[in-house]
Amino acid sequence: MRVLLTGATGFIGSHVAAALLARGHEVIAAGRHPSRDPRMGFVPADFAHDTEKAAWVARLKGVDIVVNAAGIFRSHGDTSFAAVHDAAPRALFAACAGAGVHYVVQVSALGADAGARTAFHASKKAADDALAASPLAGCIVQPSLVYGANGASARMFRMLAAMPVGVQLGSAQQMVQPVHIDDVTAAIVTLVEQGAMAHRGARGGMGNEVRRLALVGPDAMPFVAYLRALRIAMGLGAWRLPVLRLPDWLARGLAQVGEVLPGSPLDRDALDMLARGNTADAAPLAALLGRQPRAVRDFIVQPEATRHQAQLDWLLPLLRLSIAAVWIWTAIVSAGLYPVADSHTLLIRTGVPPMLAPLMLYGASALDLAFGAATLAWPRRNRRWLWLAQIALIAFYSIVIAWRLPEFLLHPYGPISKNLPMLAALWMLYELEKPSWNT
Repeated sequence: MRVLLTGATGFIGSHVAAALLARGHEVIAAGRHPSRDPRMGFVPADFAHDTEKAAWVARLKGVDIVVNAAGIFRSHGDTSFAAVHDAAPRALFAACAGAGVHYVVQVSALGADAGARTAFHASKKAADDALAASPLAGCIVQPSLVYGANGASARMFRMLAAMPVGVQLGSAQQMVQPVHIDDVTAAIVTLVEQGAMAHRGARGGMGNEVRRLALVGPDAMPFVAYLRALRIAMGLGAWRLPVLRLPDWLARGLAQVGEVLPGSPLDRDALDMLARGNTADAAPLAALLGRQPRAVRDFIVQPEATRHQAQLDWLLPLLRLSIAAVWIWTAIVSAGLYPVADSHTLLIRTGVPPMLAPLMLYGASALDLAFGAATLAWPRRNRRWLWLAQIALIAFYSIVIAWRLPEFLLHPYGPISKNLPMLAALWMLYELEKPSWNT
């Protein structure tokens, strides 16, 4: 069976592609970039611009089934909800109707219904309704929160669960019903194969039956309870997680700030979707799978490794923030909070000519400030050189001071010996941010 799969490089799409290939189906990925899997075919497509039926007709030649897993979580530039979630899928479905496509699986979202309040849900609903009104046969699957070991949102939730204090954004109960990616994948593959079998057994065509199926786990729970469940699954001890409940006005303010931060998962739409709730009946999915979907307590299969990664995900940014604070505070103190004359005296004792003492003092202060700012702002791919530069400077300072100002070695506050954990922390950051040989 030949399947055209959109969103094949995304989280859900990549799992569906691997499962279809493992079942012996031919998969054609339609997207901006080809998959790394050499078994998969590829046709270039751009959901931000391919909003006319004619753009899709040639791509559907010989295709039996279409799975539309393309989607975005936030609009940016011309990559909008209106184009990616609505206009392009409408064009795809219109082309399918005239190209002999037997069955369409539309990956939507739980909450894309008459009560949709966000652009994300409303745009998904518009495409869902277009498919339901078409002459095609198919199924609209609506996942709740999807958990997967390699999922970006799941990693964020594990990090939140591993922190010493949980945070609830607002006063709403925030009901969720998490589902494992393996169950989502199994459901979509089963629908694809059922659709193909129904087509082969149908006389005169399959008609235009399009049903909706919620993809949810067996347990509905408040979001904070989900974090507690993940915490238990990672082996973090007591089930009690202290919760800081932020008032609605503060949660809304944080969501507004999140909208301007690159890569932030939090914005006002995300907060609204969480506040609305995300639950449904799990029985239809269980019937399709022939078993109960996986419970949250069974999501994590390598608790120790997962726990360590989740802890590092919040501890490393905290460490980086503290290192930046040290550099910035050192720059401020050197620039004038500490008596300038005393600073000049110390510099002269280390061998700096008196005439150059002011230049060295303010130059060093500027360098410290630059290190602090870069520690906060530089992207990860460039930070390994930054850690090496900071290690070199601290090592140089420590050697010179120990040699020329030996009284600091015996100082009760340990201004030189405290550089050792600073150097160790910087080396740890350097090692942990090495690029993977597999990427």
